[in-house]
Amino acid sequence: MKSFQRRGFFQGALAALGIGAVPVAAQAQPQPKPGRTDFLPEYCRAQNYRSLKQSSHDTTGGNSDRWPITPGQTLEIFNQKGPGVVSHIWFTIAAQGPLHLKELVLRAYWDGSDKPSIETPIGDFFGLNLGDYVLYESEYLACSPGKSLNCYFAMPYRTSARMTVTNEGTRDVGSFYSNIDFQSVDALPADALYFHASYRQATPNVAQQLPNSKNPDGKTNFVYCETRGRGHLMGVTLGVVQNKEAWMGEGDDMIFVDDESKPLIIGTGSEDYFLGSWNFGGRENAKAFAYHQYGAPLIQSPERVGGRYCLYRFHGDNPVTFTKYLKHTMEHGHANDRGDCFYSCCYWYQDKPTTELPAMPAMKDRLPKVVSA
Repeated sequence: MKSFQRRGFFQGALAALGIGAVPVAAQAQPQPKPGRTDFLPEYCRAQNYRSLKQSSHDTTGGNSDRWPITPGQTLEIFNQKGPGVVSHIWFTIAAQGPLHLKELVLRAYWDGSDKPSIETPIGDFFGLNLGDYVLYESEYLACSPGKSLNCYFAMPYRTSARMTVTNEGTRDVGSFYSNIDFQSVDALPADALYFHASYRQATPNVAQQLPNSKNPDGKTNFVYCETRGRGHLMGVTLGVVQNKEAWMGEGDDMIFVDDESKPLIIGTGSEDYFLGSWNFGGRENAKAFAYHQYGAPLIQSPERVGGRYCLYRFHGDNPVTFTKYLKHTMEHGHANDRGDCFYSCCYWYQDKPTTELPAMPAMKDRLPKVVSA
C-alpha cells in the first residue's frame, strides 16, 4: 500500500508541474529491430584477427626476460611478415645513463621500406621530451609507476613491420624489456593508413623582432612536421626549456593544409593549443595536469630561466585531414619573439609507408639544456 501511495504522489507531482504522468507503456525500452546489431559492443562480437605478441622473453625458459643493449648497438625488437596491426607497445628500461630516454632511438619500418616511418628518441615518442620520467595517462601514451612506457596508437602494415632500438649513448643499457601486442589479419581495408612519428628540435629557437610584432604567414615558426601525401594529423608532444624569464607561451599554432603559402588553421596561444589557459596558472600557481587528449604533465620552475614543461595535444576528436600537403607549426613566443629550446615529436597517418623525415640530431645535441642569451 505504501508503494502505491508513493507512486501516486510522484505522478501527481509531475502533473502539478505540467509534465503529466508517463504511461507505463511509454516507459518500456524500445526493442531492437530485426537484423539490427549495433546495440552490441564491439568487444562481445566475433573478431576477425589473431592476437599475438613479440616480447623480450627468455627463449630458454628462464627468467632473464630482457635484452642488454651496448653503446652503438641496434637491437631489432619486432619483425613480422604479412598484414597486421600493432595495437600496443610496452617498454621498461634499466640503463646506466641517466638520460637514456634521449639516447635510445626508436625506429619503425613498414612494408619493407628502408626508410623509417618512426624515428625519434624513445622518451620523446612517449611524451617524456626532456629525458625525465613523469607519471601520466593519455588516450594514446602513458607512463606508469616503475618507469613503464605505454603506447596505444594503432599501427597497420600490409606486408611486414620491423622495429629497432639503437643505443646512441656511451653507457650500457643493462635491461630493455619489451612487449609488443599485435593483430595478424587476412587483409587490411583499402583505406588503412600508415602511422608516422617524427622528432624535431630547436636548441634554441631564434628570437625575432618582426615588423609591428605581427606574424601572419608563420614562415619562421617552429615546425612539428612537414609531409606530402594524403592523411591526417593526430597530435604532438613538446618539451620546453626556458632560456629567459617570463611566460614562454603566446605562440599561436598554425597548420598548413594542402597550401604551402598560408596556414589554414590558426590558434590563439601555446597554452590554448595544449588546452590549458592563462599561462597554466602563472609563475606561482601553475599546476601539472594530464587528460585523455591533452595535458602538461611536467611543469617545473614556470616562467623562470631553466623552467621546464612537457606538453601534449592529440586531435583524436577531429584529426586534421590533408590530401597532398601538411605542415604543423607553432610560434615560439608572440610573433616568434622568444628563443627557448623546443624538443618535439609529431604523430600522423599517411597513405605512404615512408616519407622524408628530417635527419636525427646528434645525441649530445638532443640533451635538454639552458642556452645563455
